[in-house]
Amino acid sequence: MNLHRSAQVRFSIILLLLLFVTGCTRAYRPIHNTYTPVTQKPIKRLDYTIQVGAFSDVNNAVRLSDELNERGLDAYHYVDSTKLYKVRFGNFLFRDDAHREAVLLKAMGVIDGFYIVSPSEYSIVKGQKYGQSYVRSELVKTAKAFIGIPYRWGGSSFKKGFDCSGLAMAVYKLNGLNLPRTSRQQYQTGVCITRKDLSRGDLVFFDTSGGGNVSHVGIYVGDGKFIHAPKKGKTVRVSSLSSRYYSKRYVGARSYL
Repeated sequence: MNLHRSAQVRFSIILLLLLFVTGCTRAYRPIHNTYTPVTQKPIKRLDYTIQVGAFSDVNNAVRLSDELNERGLDAYHYVDSTKLYKVRFGNFLFRDDAHREAVLLKAMGVIDGFYIVSPSEYSIVKGQKYGQSYVRSELVKTAKAFIGIPYRWGGSSFKKGFDCSGLAMAVYKLNGLNLPRTSRQQYQTGVCITRKDLSRGDLVFFDTSGGGNVSHVGIYVGDGKFIHAPKKGKTVRVSSLSSRYYSKRYVGARSYL
C-alpha cells in the first residue's frame, strides 16, 4: 500500500512539472473552478447555416438574435463589408433541413428573406486547399471588421453592452468553426499553447473579474496584440498583451486549428 501511494505521489509531481513547463497552468494563481485548464478538446466544424437580415442598427440584429435564441437556434450577429448587421443561426447537417427551417420561420413572420450558407464557403474548408495560414488570416480579417463598433450579445448582456465571448464566437463561426458561447467553455476547448507560441487567430484569456476564473477573451492578431470587446461604454478594439492591465490578468491561450 505504501509503495502504491508513493508511486502516486511521484506521478503527481511529474505531472505538475510537465504542466508548468508547457505553460498550461496559470502563472500567478490557480483558477478555483470545476473545469480543468489543461483540457484539450477540438471544436467541430459548422455544416449548413441560415443567414438573414441587413440592418443598419445593431439593436435590430440583437433583437432578432434574441428571438431566434429563444427558439433554441443558436443565433449570432455580425457586421459585413458594407457595415450592415446580419444574423446567422442554426447548424444543419443537410441543406434541405436548413431550407425547411427557414421556410417555416418565414411563414411564421419571424424572418423575411434568407440565404443558406454552405460549408464550402467557410475559410476552414478552403484552408484544405490554401493551408492553415489562410484560415488564420481570415480569422484576423474577420475580427478586424468589428473594430470600432459596439459588439452586443442579446439577453442580459444587451443591457450591459459588450460581450467578449460572443465576439470571439461570431468570428470563429463566420469561418466555419463551432466555438462555444462562453469564455469559460472556450477555455475548456482547443489546445493549450504557451504565450511565446501564439499565432494569429488563437484566443487569449484573462481573469478580469478578480474571482479566480476566466472572465474575458480576445482574438490574437500578432505582434503581441489582440482584438476584443472590453466592457460597457467601449467599442471593439485592439489591445496589447504587454499592457499593465492585461499582463497582470493573463490566464493562458488556446489554439483551435
